[in-house]
Amino acid sequence: MDIKTTKLELLKAILDNENSEFIQRVSDFVKKEKNDFWNELSMSEQKEIKEGIEDLDNGKRISYDSFLKKIS
Repeated sequence: MDIKTTKLELLKAILDNENSEFIQRVSDFVKKEKNDFWNELSMSEQKEIKEGIEDLDNGKRISYDSFLKKIS
């Protein structure tokens, strides 16, 4: 099944459903997925962030002043 068919079937299932709790859960899920900035980042950006977090977890830190001097 291709993505267009899946999307149409999903849309039909939502339109045919009268359960307000179900509709609210679907709405909440879509909003959550849409607002997650992580999904908007490229793989290289995600990798850099993960490496930075790993460095911090391993105690590799520099002062804010050092950082400013480095990028100036």
